[in-house]
Amino acid sequence: MAGPDHNWAGLRQLTAARIGLARSGASLATAPLLDFKLAHARARDAVHKPLDQPRLVADLQTLGVPVRATASAAGDRQTYLMRPDLGRRLAPEAATALAKDAGRYDVALIVCDGLSAGAVQMHATPTLAELLPLLRRQNMNVAPLVVVMHGRVAVGDVIAGLLGADCAVVLIGERPGLTAPDSMGAYLTWRPGPQTTDAARNCISNIRPDGIGYADAAAKLAYLLGAIRGRRLSGVQLKDESDRLLSADPART
Repeated sequence: MAGPDHNWAGLRQLTAARIGLARSGASLATAPLLDFKLAHARARDAVHKPLDQPRLVADLQTLGVPVRATASAAGDRQTYLMRPDLGRRLAPEAATALAKDAGRYDVALIVCDGLSAGAVQMHATPTLAELLPLLRRQNMNVAPLVVVMHGRVAVGDVIAGLLGADCAVVLIGERPGLTAPDSMGAYLTWRPGPQTTDAARNCISNIRPDGIGYADAAAKLAYLLGAIRGRRLSGVQLKDESDRLLSADPART
């Protein structure tokens, strides 16, 4: 008869969650305890690690689109963590600079460091490399890309308004977890403004090679943007049916 650990082995192949951990008396065994502490340290480091904004801007410029670097009203990382409200507002000089790019756009693409700068450092460029050709096929007029230092999701509302974009897409580093310190999320909002709430946003979470891959994330984003533009709304009123479409695509099965 198979032992208890053998019974857990098959389940461990299906999830990165910590299940069936070895114990010593009432405590975790040394190996899983050290692994837990290492994961916790990596999550804490991810929150405090700053974004290398010049490097990210240089990476994004290889996509052949204009890129603007700016910052929120939070002057440093510690202020950003302590004052979420400042991360939702642009620095005064940033608003003036972005206003020069004002026009009429279908979508503004904004990249924020969020709570895991490493996530957008690694995943924003390859995700946008997959997304931009899909948007061109939909004949969407895309505003210059904006990279925001110390930014939160709602700063995209301000930027979309300044640029004159109908829809904001914010790529942002998500709160690190004990299995994924480098997960990126994407938030989509139709006609965002000062009164916009989270109920008006659509979200794609866990964008990374071990979660939702770049090509699938781009396909979901393109689908949602098309649906948002067609129905002129976003958030809880818009059902995301992209998973059904992706599963029906022979190229992805």
